[in-house]
Amino acid sequence: MKLNKLLLGSMVLAGTLFAGVHGSHWGYTGHEDPAHWGDLDPQYAECKLGGSQSPINIRKEIIVETKGLPPINFHYTTGASEVINNGHSIQVNVKPGSYIKIDGKEFELKQFHFHSPSENQIDGKNFPLEAHFVHAAKDGSLAVVAVMFEYGEENPIISKIWDKMPEKADEKEKCGLAQAKINSLLPKDKAYYRFDGSLTTPPCSEGVRWFVLKEYVPVSKERVKEFLKTMKHPNNRPVQPVNARKVLQ
Repeated sequence: MKLNKLLLGSMVLAGTLFAGVHGSHWGYTGHEDPAHWGDLDPQYAECKLGGSQSPINIRKEIIVETKGLPPINFHYTTGASEVINNGHSIQVNVKPGSYIKIDGKEFELKQFHFHSPSENQIDGKNFPLEAHFVHAAKDGSLAVVAVMFEYGEENPIISKIWDKMPEKADEKEKCGLAQAKINSLLPKDKAYYRFDGSLTTPPCSEGVRWFVLKEYVPVSKERVKEFLKTMKHPNNRPVQPVNARKVLQ
């Protein structure tokens, strides 16, 4: 597990979280869609064999009430460096120095990216857009903070990112998104659901801490349509079996 976590950490450090481990090509449609990921490459076997896969449907029946989860301490103090169309999502790489602190450990923010519709569900509901803020600790452990978007007014930060969004895969644009703008993508209330899960893309490696924020953020229908037009199709993995896991709140 330690070597696996170190590998995951290095993937995030390199900004190639979606590139797997130089394995077979994968996608969201046809014979390379999520139902086939586990058969595309031996390195992706966990996509079909893992017992703690992400995303999940956060249902009332699996939520465990606690006396109070510790707050996530956000320290997003650096801006973005570039926006990348990696062929699977639009990813914003963040300059070093930003992090969250949870479980007595610091996880540095490496990048955030988007899925439409949402990957995680809440009580069976998909949202039009979901952002994943991907963090890595020095030991390679990963933590993902998920933010759900609901239809509403124009989101000025999404607009700024979309204005830099490359239309073709493997293209990137410089992005001067300031740290204040990145912080404003997060809802004011940072209460969250917590569960143990995996990467939602090959190699689907497990041992990832997931924090799904409860408060939603607005996004316009036009911007979601623009995102899907660029991606050419939805880019969400379907929810996975919860098995014996519980969600803490």
